[in-house]
Amino acid sequence: MNIQLLLNPLRLRIIHAVLDGRPFTTTQLSDRIPDVSRATVYRQVAVLAEAGLLEIDGEERIRGAVERTYRLHSARAAMDLDTVAAMTVKDHQRLFTAAMAALLAEFNAYLGREGADPLTDSVSYRQFSLWLSEEEKAELIRNLTGILVALMKNGPAAERRQHMLSTILFPTDDRRSGVPSANEGSR
Repeated sequence: MNIQLLLNPLRLRIIHAVLDGRPFTTTQLSDRIPDVSRATVYRQVAVLAEAGLLEIDGEERIRGAVERTYRLHSARAAMDLDTVAAMTVKDHQRLFTAAMAALLAEFNAYLGREGADPLTDSVSYRQFSLWLSEEEKAELIRNLTGILVALMKNGPAAERRQHMLSTILFPTDDRRSGVPSANEGSR
């Protein structure tokens, strides 16, 4: 995958908006991200389609114009371990910045909706500090992944509302063991 494609927060928002795998038209996508102009959404969809992250699912003539239906090409939209391993520190910084900009835009779009109610909607932006061994961290990731993969299979339904869940996990110190050395403990 070309990570340059993901350095644009709007492209990340588009990918997030279509992660459910349902086919969509650019008009439907624009309705999902109404704070962005249709022309801008059309341009970014074209970029993602040309790069192969979106694939054409169908075409239909509507009032003399061809309307395309797209679908996310899930395998191409995921970063594999080789891609992540090839990323530089600068690449990680730029991608994280784009991801945070996309998340902030999504949150602001939510808050801008009529009737937005963070308390009723159980909005959460908590941080937790965890002391984990490598084994415990691997188990946490496996458990969370299992739960999330199962829930990601849910389709739209009258009683369901789409939610955005973003996870960020990184060490907050440079100690591998998590236990202060004798010198650190005496300071």
